[in-house]
Amino acid sequence: MAADLHLDTGKYFDRRADFFRDHFDKGLAYDAYVATGKEQHQARWREMEPKITLDAGQRARLAALDRQVNLLVLSGTWCGDCVRQVPILRRIEEASPAVTLRILDRDANPELRDELRLSGAAKVPVAVFLNEDFFEVSRYGDRSLAAYRAMARNQLGPACPIGPTPLGEDEIRDGIVEWVNEFERIQLLLRLSPYLRERHGD
Repeated sequence: MAADLHLDTGKYFDRRADFFRDHFDKGLAYDAYVATGKEQHQARWREMEPKITLDAGQRARLAALDRQVNLLVLSGTWCGDCVRQVPILRRIEEASPAVTLRILDRDANPELRDELRLSGAAKVPVAVFLNEDFFEVSRYGDRSLAAYRAMARNQLGPACPIGPTPLGEDEIRDGIVEWVNEFERIQLLLRLSPYLRERHGD
């Protein structure tokens, strides 16, 4: 590796790489994580899973990913937003050999919870995209644009209805599109990374 590419000492480094690696190593695969929830919470996850499907184009895009993406997700089995989104990440992991998903409970991991606060709040889910060296590439959370649009229709404006409205099929589909697009964006960022291109000779 060229001198200016030495990790931790040169041009490319992330001082939190060991922090993220340690938490990733503690993280659970999807099914093991869901199994930690209470029975009524597990039932909600299992009910959502069949609703999450990728079309042929999305599967092809994900199968073509070749830079390693380590995805660390802070979640709660009790969290409705997690129930709606984390199964999407499981489908993406199934479709791409380049993606490894690990999940941690927010309340059991206070250091990670505080590192990943959004707008000052301890939100879930929050996904941290990490490269093969566990450098942070991006983070994404706590709700998709589709979910926020649905919430805005429900909660904002003078004639907003009272009470939450479940996401419909269109919102679920739009959420899947958003996540797949984000994975493509991250992959392109990694494919164009100078130090990774030098490492992989491409």
